[in-house]
Amino acid sequence: MRHLPFIAGFCLLAAAMPAWADRIGDISETSVIEQAKRFFSFRDPSVRYALIGSILLGISCGLMGGFIVVRKMALFGDTLSHAVLPGVALGFLWNMEKDPVAIFIGATLAGLLGGAMVALIRQTTRLKEDTALGIVLASFFAVGICLLTRIQKMPGNKGGLDEFLFGSAASIGRSDIILMAVVTGLAVLLVGLFYKELLVTSFDAAFARAAGFPVNIINYALTLLLAFSVVVALRAVGVVLVSAMLITPAAAAYLLTDRMHRLLGLAALFGVISGAVGAFISFLTTNIPTGPLMVMAATMVFALAFFFGPRHGVLMRWWRQKSRSARVQRENTLKAVYHVLEAREFDGEGVSLRELAERRRETLDEARSQSGALCQHHMATLHDDGDAIHLTPEGWQRACEIVRNHRLWELYLTNEARIAPDHVHEDAEIIEHVLGEETVRELERALNHATRDPHGRAIPGLADLPPGSTPFGPPETVTGYASR
Repeated sequence: MRHLPFIAGFCLLAAAMPAWADRIGDISETSVIEQAKRFFSFRDPSVRYALIGSILLGISCGLMGGFIVVRKMALFGDTLSHAVLPGVALGFLWNMEKDPVAIFIGATLAGLLGGAMVALIRQTTRLKEDTALGIVLASFFAVGICLLTRIQKMPGNKGGLDEFLFGSAASIGRSDIILMAVVTGLAVLLVGLFYKELLVTSFDAAFARAAGFPVNIINYALTLLLAFSVVVALRAVGVVLVSAMLITPAAAAYLLTDRMHRLLGLAALFGVISGAVGAFISFLTTNIPTGPLMVMAATMVFALAFFFGPRHGVLMRWWRQKSRSARVQRENTLKAVYHVLEAREFDGEGVSLRELAERRRETLDEARSQSGALCQHHMATLHDDGDAIHLTPEGWQRACEIVRNHRLWELYLTNEARIAPDHVHEDAEIIEHVLGEETVRELERALNHATRDPHGRAIPGLADLPPGSTPFGPPETVTGYASR
């Protein structure tokens, strides 16, 4: 967040720079590297304005989009973007030319009117918010299309007004850049000054009211700022796609962090990246407008976050689930080894794979596979030509922990929850893998360091196993609490 004012300042300074050369001509025969150098050199006025406008658009839309996503107002942003179209036409009709200021004022007023109509429908009818948003979106957009069609048939300078439908970054001029810079700077300033208020009202409006925050004023100010951001983005992205630039970068950021300040920063960064990449690809391919390319770039960023996000990415969640399932399988195998040893009163150290398979009710190949997984994690070794498994000290400790967790939880459910002993096994099978040591210690204290589970079986006591000692010995030293 603290870097956003510097980015906005850089863009404003770059916008004020004079043209360094004439417009770049045909670049079809130059390399991509050379084209990139020319594009990012700011030498061509139209390219410079398109790039700066795309960056400013990314910052403002990213910031506003962050609040839209966390407030669950995505459809409202889409409605607002379509509601401004009649204002664009009326702004043109004001003096019959594409005056950025007149169009900005007209579009802003139309957007605010659309938001007010949504609120009015919600408050005075039984209709839900989504229905009101759909009505306003469709009706305002239809009015705007009719007005634009009418304007196109009027004599005079009206060419290029349809750019507001699909966007055209190449048509961005100096006055548009100044307007974008002002709106972006205002957005950064207000978010920085009133971050706490915006944060509280976004997540818990009831608490904000109870704490004395002017919730309605904050919501109106955010709506006004959102309208400003939508309007300044129209020239580059267009009415149809501007909602995507509001939502998609913020949605990608939402998948990567749970902190609001980081979400806003990432949303602005993704917006800038999407804008710059879209403008650059549009520079390379002259037949494709900039707006759709910006949205495609933002969609690619979202796709990367959706699949590869460290916490909420689909592939990472699949990998964690797979790793967790494999860990549970290993721990169940360790528990089975413990049960086999317990059944013969810990006579001998090794457990044959046949005994393990019978205990786990699985095939010999499955038992061998699970034993191999334990060996890979240094929890066991295979002896007797691979027909017997021996637990390492680490494996034995984890086996004792799993059995201890299981039996402690069974005892807790039986004593505290008054559940019959024959109904606690299934629940303990799940809990045993997720209990932390701190919770286990609390259970031990609550159960007065009990040594037997509801079925009379000994509860392993890890404190009786000195570090570095052999895990096998008399039953009372392996399973009891004699040292306590």
